Amino acid sequence: MEGYNNLIQDENEFWYPLDNAAKIFPAITTDEVTSVFRISANLKQKINIKCLFKAVRSIESRFPYYKVSLKKGFFWYYFESTEFLTPIEVDDQIPCRSFLHGVNLFRILARNNQLSVEFSHLLADGGGSFEYFTTLLVSYLELMGAEIPSTFNYIKPDEKPNPEEFEDAYNRYFQEHIPATVKQPKAFHLPFALRNAPRFEVLYAIISSSEIKEKAKEKGVNMTVYLTAVYFSILQDIYESLPLGSKYRRHKKLSIEVPINLRKMYPTATMRNFSLFVLPKIDLRLGHYSFDEIVKTVYHQMRLETDKKLVNKILALNVGSERKLLIRSIPIFVKSFVLKISYYALGSSQYSGVITNLGEIHFPEEIAEQIDFLTVIPPPPNKLIKAGCGMISFNDQLAICFGSIAKTKELEKRFIQLLVKEGMHVRITTNK
Repeated sequence: MEGYNNLIQDENEFWYPLDNAAKIFPAITTDEVTSVFRISANLKQKINIKCLFKAVRSIESRFPYYKVSLKKGFFWYYFESTEFLTPIEVDDQIPCRSFLHGVNLFRILARNNQLSVEFSHLLADGGGSFEYFTTLLVSYLELMGAEIPSTFNYIKPDEKPNPEEFEDAYNRYFQEHIPATVKQPKAFHLPFALRNAPRFEVLYAIISSSEIKEKAKEKGVNMTVYLTAVYFSILQDIYESLPLGSKYRRHKKLSIEVPINLRKMYPTATMRNFSLFVLPKIDLRLGHYSFDEIVKTVYHQMRLETDKKLVNKILALNVGSERKLLIRSIPIFVKSFVLKISYYALGSSQYSGVITNLGEIHFPEEIAEQIDFLTVIPPPPNKLIKAGCGMISFNDQLAICFGSIAKTKELEKRFIQLLVKEGMHVRITTNK
């Protein structure tokens, strides 16, 4: 593994290059587009700060690949090991703030009974960071007196890091000579005005997971497909409510970015980024879609786009481009400029919104009984996308987090109204 040989020579000093997914973030990250996401647990008891500090310090050496700083080379950015104490902060500011100067790219936050971690996407995706969060949560609860079953499979603080946890799994599973994917058309974007800075606000909808599953089962789909269809339905409603002149000027294709965890397809222990996204879409030029038609369309498109052979095409495109000699030989200041232009012209222009699902989380009863619910906040959206949502299920509670920089909460309101219309019982909270 690149960079890990240096770690073998000296466990306190090492470096490694950014993985394929992380390479875009130095070019696009700003104080508002922070590329930072949050995972939280709302506990049933108030946070004990003394135990939290002890838990954080007890697990620090277990995750050396997160104790790094971002460095700028001539051709690429890279990570270098750095000695620092993991920041533990009072959670009294807006979530998902940027990390200054590429140092300390994750943080721990506490407020009342809520324990949170925030990670830069430079370091990891939801899959890797949730493993860290689990170890932190278990270590904390154990110090608070919880009995942790010996059979519970999680990353133990006293274990030596597995070298595979450092790996860039994109490069491991890259296959040459696979044709590139087809360029995507530009998508419809929300027509809302922006809130004044600081713009990012969060709203949570807590719903019974079993209620959602039952509705999804009636349609013959899973929860992610069902809620993606709800998102599409809301986007269609917003488009159709626009004045005729505004409709004429806007793109008429809806597309939603849905990240997928590649660890479920390709075996790896990587704790870094290893996810891609699919882009289900509907074309409003073909007419109005009923909700059932949207569900069917999303279901078949996601089944197709998560086929391993098609995923290999995306891997080939993403990893193959960075391996080209011409690309590798371009100085970093030119690369950053091109990447930023490409991100807005070819990236976010191709989708209308984002919906990310960390899935259903299962903990042993001794841990689960200490937790009320879990939440995940996706990174703040850019000015084109304006809004997105993250989801996580635990203890029969699905928490949907809407993160938005728009003045209006029209998207959130319509989304929740549709769920209520479908028979769901929804609890709204700002989680403060």
